[in-house]
Amino acid sequence: MTSPYLDTLLFIDGRWRPGSGGETIAVHDPATGSQIGTVAKAGRPDLEEALAAAARGFESWRRTSPFERAALMRKAADNLRAAAHDVAHRMTLEQGKPLAQSRMETLAGADIIDWFAGEAPRAYGQTIPSRAPDVVQMTMKVPVGPVAAFTPWNFPINQAVRKVSAALAAGCSVILKAPEETPASPAMLVRAFVEAGLPPGVISLVFGDPAKISNHLIPHPVVQKISFTGSTQVGKQLASLAGLHMKRMTMELGGHAPVIVAGDADLETAVKTMVAAKFRNAGQICVAPTRFLVQDDIAGDFIEAFASQARSLRIGSGLDPDVEMGPLANHRRVLALEGLVQDAVSHGAKLVTGGRRIGNAGNFFEPTVLADVPVGARIMNEEPFGPVAIVNRFTTLDEAIREANRLRVGLASFGFTQSSAVATRLANEVAAGMMSINHYGLALPEVPFGGIGDSGYGTEGGSEALDGYFDTRFVTRRG
Repeated sequence: MTSPYLDTLLFIDGRWRPGSGGETIAVHDPATGSQIGTVAKAGRPDLEEALAAAARGFESWRRTSPFERAALMRKAADNLRAAAHDVAHRMTLEQGKPLAQSRMETLAGADIIDWFAGEAPRAYGQTIPSRAPDVVQMTMKVPVGPVAAFTPWNFPINQAVRKVSAALAAGCSVILKAPEETPASPAMLVRAFVEAGLPPGVISLVFGDPAKISNHLIPHPVVQKISFTGSTQVGKQLASLAGLHMKRMTMELGGHAPVIVAGDADLETAVKTMVAAKFRNAGQICVAPTRFLVQDDIAGDFIEAFASQARSLRIGSGLDPDVEMGPLANHRRVLALEGLVQDAVSHGAKLVTGGRRIGNAGNFFEPTVLADVPVGARIMNEEPFGPVAIVNRFTTLDEAIREANRLRVGLASFGFTQSSAVATRLANEVAAGMMSINHYGLALPEVPFGGIGDSGYGTEGGSEALDGYFDTRFVTRRG
């Protein structure tokens, strides 16, 4: 039995409630275009209340021992697992991805909470040998303070849970500004923490006008740390605002992931792995493989096999258990992809398959493959963020690496080869925060997740993920 989709409220200072102005924002099912609910819209008084609560919550939570924080977080992880069926159903209704993917995201979110819970007691300082025999020198990791976290609609649980879990493990309070298009999923994540016993004020959840909320929270003296996931354009604006006020930042921004397929690669593995990665969540993934650079002697076979598997994908409502790719999250993405494909073809690219919207209801778009796309086409320079793959040819590995590094974005990258020498060059020379060779091995809780250049800085996974939530305090004592 699945619970119905419910209107989403704000959560501030331990209470679920509407916005002070009574305003709401409509939430739509991307598979049908119909309204399925509303989300409360926060105004300035709501944000002020959330900030005051975060300040109080931080003072109590920072004094809660790491052992107790970890125990509460593990309860929250169990709560999220127990609710996975309902969470997945609501996520699919509001975001569109197939139920199996929504459930996988929810369960992975619980694993992320558990992993960060394990890190909470491991915030080790150092003892530093001193020059004088009666002097002790040491460092301590202390929580930085209340955090403002901004998350996108493509992974409503995954993107929020990384920020919330890192903040809570470190001893910080957090105000989560979640996406208005997919509000119910992050609300259920917050509920999992609340029902585990998280004290009032330690976490708040707000929705509303993104620009107004960020412009209010980031400069506010209560907020000490910013974590943002979203486009490079918006990320640069928020980073400049945070820098103006000397706020700590973690920025996970856009990508345009290159995939270098060498002539000696296992073609079947490369195609199967990358089709699954490219079209998961309808390509709306910051680490989605996008620019496929395939060596000349296997390029024809790669294009044929990749396009064939793309055409065979079952597309429809994510609530259908047989569907492999759901709709795009909103109509804006449909228009953007149509424009990018048309521009590529006008520049001389070959449209191998797809390229069009499917039907008139919902936001469905065909899995698309473009080949031989000139560098001047927009799609070679702008992240498509949809189910479109670009396949270009290369002759030498030097060519492929130059193209992989041509753009300033450097989030994810992929390679396929059976040569240790080629794999070593890819690892050393491709400018990206993450490189996965001969498989898809990204986004596990225990490994780093982040980019370089215009893809941001900082990591939201691995042992370094908590660093941005701590200040390092040096203490020295004589006698």
